Amino acid sequence: MTWLRTPRVFLAPGLILILVAIGGRYTLDRAGWTDLAWVDLRVVGLLVALAVLVVDIARRPRSSFDERCSFGERREGWLVATMLFFLFQIASGLWAPAASRVGPQTLDLVLLGALVVAFYLYAVGDPDAVVRTAFLLFYVAAIIFALAALFINGPGDQGRYSAFGGGPNVFVRIEILGIISAVALALFTRRLLPLLATPLFGLAAVLSGSRAGLLAGAAVGAFALVKIRRRLHPGAIAGALGFVTVAVITIWAFAPPAFTNLFQERFVEQTVQDRYLSDRTDIWAAAWQLAVDHPLAGAGLDGFYGLIGVNQFVEYPHNYVLGVAAEGGLIGIGLLTAAVLLWTATVHGGGHRPQLTGLAVAAAVFVGLSSLFSGDYYDSRLAWIFGAMAAAAATVPARVLEEVPA
Repeated sequence: MTWLRTPRVFLAPGLILILVAIGGRYTLDRAGWTDLAWVDLRVVGLLVALAVLVVDIARRPRSSFDERCSFGERREGWLVATMLFFLFQIASGLWAPAASRVGPQTLDLVLLGALVVAFYLYAVGDPDAVVRTAFLLFYVAAIIFALAALFINGPGDQGRYSAFGGGPNVFVRIEILGIISAVALALFTRRLLPLLATPLFGLAAVLSGSRAGLLAGAAVGAFALVKIRRRLHPGAIAGALGFVTVAVITIWAFAPPAFTNLFQERFVEQTVQDRYLSDRTDIWAAAWQLAVDHPLAGAGLDGFYGLIGVNQFVEYPHNYVLGVAAEGGLIGIGLLTAAVLLWTATVHGGGHRPQLTGLAVAAAVFVGLSSLFSGDYYDSRLAWIFGAMAAAAATVPARVLEEVPA
């Protein structure tokens, strides 16, 4: 007799996929090569990642475990509903207004769907290794983005920080995901060392000036604390409070002068005193009216821009659900709701890996909440990606040594 253990997945597919996911829309003109502006590095990166992923899947040996796991163990209805939702969004380009940017939006949705499927197929090969590696890579990315924002890119026109050409609302998501990743790594390793970077992440997140991103992060953190409140020991609570106190003092002491100015202007004067919401309420009202005017199938892909934004210089509704309602109508909302409910049922309770699933769900929910205040369809990709990894972690049984004939 011999013993069979399914080998770990390749690192290469995950590394490339995460680079594509974090990189966002990156064409070569942003690197100074204006003649090659048509080259979309997302497409190049995803094609390479899919090629490596096919090799990775092909090398996975089949066993009785794989057969059991393939038939009945995994619940993938959420993935089917998600793909149907994306396909409907693409099809809605057929009745979109003339001014809509159907081509670029279709490419975004195709790439989004490919990323979700690729991450899921990659994660089911070894959820433990894939999800842990993903958190490690996001942790490293958050450090790189924070240092780049502080020492290379600096503040933008509004005094808000970001990195590598991305906007502040994307930047804050990377930093809050860095905090979630730090907590995950601390739990995985049972060491406090990963938490030492959280003051840097917190400083960078505040310097982004993204009120919605910070609020979403605080909401996820508060819910997590409530959920685990019975497992918290007094010593752990005292240690956490002490660490947070030291972190706040450190941030305040070593932050650049722009920190206090941004905090005073953005969070105190604009938010508390003036109740300024960056015209979000007017934009949301326009999106809602568009949904009312086109109730069944919506105004079509990018219909908000084609009918409203093109005249008011607004790119998108700044609310994922309102955007779906305005451009996809009741059909789009129905498909999105089905996908979310099926996914929730899949990850509920944590399945085979409660801790791993819970951390991935926290990351997905954070980005999902942030998408209710900013970003377009493609900007929601990190929510869908972490959702795919959470589903894999919850439904794929732990691999064990199997005795097979020699």
